[in-house]
Amino acid sequence: MKFDPIITVGRQYGSGGREVAKKLAEVMNISFYDKELLAEASKDSGICQEVMETYDEKQEKKSFFTMIGGIQGRMDPGSMYLEMPLNQRIFLAQFDTIRRIADEGPCVIVGRCADYVLRDHRNVLNVFVKADMETRVKRITRLYGLDPMKAEETIRKADKQRSTYYNYYATGTWGDVNNYHLCVDTGAVGIEGAVELIRRATELQREKAEDEDIKW
Repeated sequence: MKFDPIITVGRQYGSGGREVAKKLAEVMNISFYDKELLAEASKDSGICQEVMETYDEKQEKKSFFTMIGGIQGRMDPGSMYLEMPLNQRIFLAQFDTIRRIADEGPCVIVGRCADYVLRDHRNVLNVFVKADMETRVKRITRLYGLDPMKAEETIRKADKQRSTYYNYYATGTWGDVNNYHLCVDTGAVGIEGAVELIRRATELQREKAEDEDIKW
């Protein structure tokens, strides 16, 4: 059976997770989706891309619609869908697009609960990219010209936002090692080292899958 690697990348803010994911896709010569996913979901659903960007990886505290309980077997596209809060409709649109993209071929997908969305998909490698606070502050300070105190405040706020979003939509806890196959610390191994570790992990995953196919 053909092995098409699907790599999902969760990341702490300032860890360089997006850069790792982008370089990994380039090294492996496969598709990359971060903001690109919003454009695809917009085309699939008809929801304006600018609106999607406004709600991107954000969760309204007052939202009342519960997602847990089998999204894949949800309602038909009728009035119930239209009555959902907009942020819920956007999540469902991204949910469907993530699954379509994964079915079409190998790719790297950043954030947006992709590990949860593809939890039953074959050939998925779920990765979480992290780094110590000092490394993250230095990176954000360098990239955006913030002073260290402001950079740390920005990091904590962004992490909280991502955590709230993930914990609401997924049946797990953001950053919990049990949700991922591989956790990589860019503070310890650097961006290039993280890329190589993940690439090698996909090779090992492929070898294991091929070995299991032979046994069957």
